[in-house]
Amino acid sequence: MVLDSLSGALSGALRKLTKAGVVDESLIKELIKDIQKALLLSDVNVKLVFELSKNIESRAMDEKLPKGVSRKEHIIKIVYEELSKFMGSDIKKEYLPDKKGKVILMVGIQGSGKTTTTGKLARFYQKRGFKVGVVGADTWRPGAFEQLKQFCSENNIPVFGDPNEKDSIKLAKEGVKYFKEKVSDIILVDTAGRHKEEKGLIDEMKKISNTINPDEVTLVIDGTIGQQAFVQAEGFANATKVGSIVVTKLDGSAKGGGALSAAAATGAPIKFIGTGEKIDSIEPFDPKRFVSRLLGLGDLETLLEKVKEASKAEEFSKLDKDKILSGKFDLYDMYNQLEMVSKMGPLKQVLSMIPGMGSNLPTDMVEVGEEKLTKFRIIMDSMTMQEKKNPKLINHERIKRISRGSGTNQGEVKELLNQYSMIKKFLKGMNKRQLRGMKGKMPVMPPGFEM
Repeated sequence: MVLDSLSGALSGALRKLTKAGVVDESLIKELIKDIQKALLLSDVNVKLVFELSKNIESRAMDEKLPKGVSRKEHIIKIVYEELSKFMGSDIKKEYLPDKKGKVILMVGIQGSGKTTTTGKLARFYQKRGFKVGVVGADTWRPGAFEQLKQFCSENNIPVFGDPNEKDSIKLAKEGVKYFKEKVSDIILVDTAGRHKEEKGLIDEMKKISNTINPDEVTLVIDGTIGQQAFVQAEGFANATKVGSIVVTKLDGSAKGGGALSAAAATGAPIKFIGTGEKIDSIEPFDPKRFVSRLLGLGDLETLLEKVKEASKAEEFSKLDKDKILSGKFDLYDMYNQLEMVSKMGPLKQVLSMIPGMGSNLPTDMVEVGEEKLTKFRIIMDSMTMQEKKNPKLINHERIKRISRGSGTNQGEVKELLNQYSMIKKFLKGMNKRQLRGMKGKMPVMPPGFEM
């Protein structure tokens, strides 16, 4: 998950609270200290940390308990609300384009991941049905155009550019014109970065802005720089009224919390965060959802969105509540669910969105889960459709054939069948009230993670 160490420390502090017998002043102060320590270790600004902790403490001590809510639940709610506000939940933003032919100018310090982020954003919008065009106007860094083209070509995203042209303003102008004539919904313009020089970056932005008149300017900030993000974000916010921020390299970054909070403190909206190296590893930054995952409370909304993205419409409708209740869930259904999970990203990232999991899962357990998920799909690829539809047909002889065909041993095939039986039994025994609210479909948990 993004910011593993911070998530582990914060969710650990809340677990200490929930396990306590009595919630008194000393326990609240201990919770505040744990939160302060977790944030400071993530390179969050000291002043911001103490402002946040002061707000949490005063609310936890003074607020009247709402009816029907325990003191522990109320304190968790306060921590969640204050951290969300701290990360910028009060800042309004729109993720999808509000007009045809919207031009987004991408700027950032050299090495911030700007070119990669441009490709990721292009893919993000393409997956949502928008016609996207990308302009490569970085004439400063050798190979920038080739990198951008290679990154986008895998998903048939068109890129305009000329590696021999040295005039970035001319490239930007011609590229925007080209894609507007093609009636593109969104035009992303990648520009040259500047090496640790905020003034040069702002000057570059202004020159190209005056020429192409973008609808939005997006600053890409490296999440590993921590508190220094404040300087970049503040300079950007002061230079333009129209703007958004993408914070990159948050996967495993110890300073990611500092970068996020520093950028949010400027009042400039953080729209997206980079969560890995792959082209799909980018997600809208919703402070409330993000903090919910940090605290180990899950993020079911994002999980369901990922499920929808990963699934074809016909696959997504195959597992419905009637099929579960009637006990007709078969190996073919299970195969489709494993295919769905594999498209949603790293297993640990997916599990972090499920309440109570994420930071509570040992790394070695997740790694075993990843291996099992892949192996089980290979085993099912060696089965006939008849066997997938009717697993009862799979006898000893069939198990031998399936193990040979999949390059696994018979014990692993039997393990898959046992996992299937357990999942089927679990689904059939689920509370019927829960199933009525599912709108007809749901993903199942991957094998190896029985609840």
